[in-house]
Amino acid sequence: MTDHTTLDGKVTAIESAAPAAPAADAPPPRPRRGLLVGAVAVPLALGAVGLSLAQPAPTPLTPVAPVAVSALQPSGAIAAKGDVAEIFGNKFILQDGTGRALVETGRAGEGGTLVAKGESVTVQGRFENGVLHATALTRADGRVEPLRPMGPRPGGLDWAKDKVGLGPTIDVQALTGAVTAADYTDVRVAGRGPRHLDVAAKGQDGKERMLHVGFDGQIREKRVF
Repeated sequence: MTDHTTLDGKVTAIESAAPAAPAADAPPPRPRRGLLVGAVAVPLALGAVGLSLAQPAPTPLTPVAPVAVSALQPSGAIAAKGDVAEIFGNKFILQDGTGRALVETGRAGEGGTLVAKGESVTVQGRFENGVLHATALTRADGRVEPLRPMGPRPGGLDWAKDKVGLGPTIDVQALTGAVTAADYTDVRVAGRGPRHLDVAAKGQDGKERMLHVGFDGQIREKRVF
């Protein structure tokens, strides 16, 4: 292929470089559109599969009857009822006619909008060192709001399996029954980990323990209150 340029009234032919031919063994280029469609289709397909699978039922906490604020004692699962007297970020003061207690609500209470001053609530959780670490909050109308995540931490493989219904089957009744059969009393489910339940129970000496109860039925004591 040639082009023509006029220089000082003369026409000079200039050779143009032809595009290089692809190597004989080079694979043909793949259409970009096909790659884009494939990249979008894969996550959509995986999402559809996840939504089609059954979601795991949440592990319920054992409801605990509230005690007076002054009667709070070290425990893995205890509850108290009162009014919100003061709010400090994710903490507030629970007050009734017998006393006041500091309640810590974790991330759920960040921003100080979880409860309102003067609101009547029942708080269930772990009490130690004078602080009630709330795991659930019951409103005056009976609505129960969990405040701590139950199960595997978000982002891990166990969490992903739970989300798509491939997590372990949890027979809470059988697991708490195994705790009772091991001579513990006052058995209460206080939380759940990736492969275990956190269970508060009293030993034969009358002291309360926090137990690690594996989904395989294995029981071990984590601490004594």
